[in-house]
Amino acid sequence: LLFEFLPLILFLAAFYLKDIYFAVGVLMIAMPIGLAIKYFRTRTVDKMYLWSTVFLLVAGAATLYFRNPKFLFWKPTVFYWAVGAVFLASTWAGERPLVRRFFEMTGELPTSNLSPASWRRLNLVWVLFFVGMGLVNIYVAYNYSEAVWANFKVFGLLGLTLVFMLAQGMWLYSRLEGETANEEESRG
Repeated sequence: LLFEFLPLILFLAAFYLKDIYFAVGVLMIAMPIGLAIKYFRTRTVDKMYLWSTVFLLVAGAATLYFRNPKFLFWKPTVFYWAVGAVFLASTWAGERPLVRRFFEMTGELPTSNLSPASWRRLNLVWVLFFVGMGLVNIYVAYNYSEAVWANFKVFGLLGLTLVFMLAQGMWLYSRLEGETANEEESRG
């Protein structure tokens, strides 16, 4: 979490030190460094962080080249919508929806206890979350000042994501526990 949050804090500090263009430059340096550090510590590539970095480098380069922060404003929205599209596509491609694969990576939940239909519905909730996050980001970007958007990008989007993840984890845990208890009752 530190490697994902630190570049955002550096972005916000650079924004208040100088301006959005300086902040973009700082972020364009910090994110690839964070990605490299993460890789050398874990020997795996975090695909979400990788793609977020790629999107940032493209949007950041356009922002700096055209001297227009709208490219940066759209980066989170395009990224969230792309992730939402991948989650949606996983409903039909592959044997398990992406949300199930995501929770299976933790290795702590009995994910096989939830029905395929429940996994598809949960996957759709994630698609809607990503679409909604993209809409909220662009709404804030176009209706508030750069300073409000910069704070929202760092704290608002991250906070909403953490609340969503926590809620999903608790819902999933309660469902898995409930279905495990129902299976034990039917066996006993």
